[in-house]
Amino acid sequence: MTDTNETRSDATGHTPGPAPASAAPGYFAAGPTVMLVIGVVVVLLDQLAKVLAVIGLEPGRPIELIGENVRLVLIRNPGAAFSMGTELTAVLSVVAIVVVLALIWFSRRVHSRWWAWGLGLIMGGAAGNLVDRLVRDPGVLRGHVVDFMSVGWWPVFNVADSCLVAGVIVVAVAVFRNIDYDGTLASDRSDRADRPKRPAVSDNGGEKTTDG
Repeated sequence: MTDTNETRSDATGHTPGPAPASAAPGYFAAGPTVMLVIGVVVVLLDQLAKVLAVIGLEPGRPIELIGENVRLVLIRNPGAAFSMGTELTAVLSVVAIVVVLALIWFSRRVHSRWWAWGLGLIMGGAAGNLVDRLVRDPGVLRGHVVDFMSVGWWPVFNVADSCLVAGVIVVAVAVFRNIDYDGTLASDRSDRADRPKRPAVSDNGGEKTTDG
């Protein structure tokens, strides 16, 4: 009687292994490209918005869009997103450089639409504020970030900050939906790792160990 739980060999005696990630339903071949393009677009939009804010707004003179709840107000932020860590400007700049470079390196492994969009937004947001750190006064690694959007009690922020938050939310949704960065389901990968090794016949008639 044939054990239906056993992995069957093909006509040549080989036991087929698990399907490659590229065969997964969620595999997105253009993931690395999309992630990098999103990052670049975010940086361009962020810098354009900041240039317009510097030209059109005066410090200390906010423009009310919806009463006092939604305003445009120009400030120079030496800290991180939403004015946090104002005493650590140089440290935050170095951390941002490391994060951006790490995401660029990691992008080649991203083959999920969710992760490509999420990490692209995060990378673009980090890079957008990093540009300010590098080129704006008072100097390289110490430049102050231009913030200009104020909503209610929320700290004044910019386009890059918004994209950072949006990217984190997108990645969180992907994790909640059990989607891995390569387009596979994380549960499928765990199942393959937990499967016992089974003997299979090799080309020369001997046994070799394969996944069950």
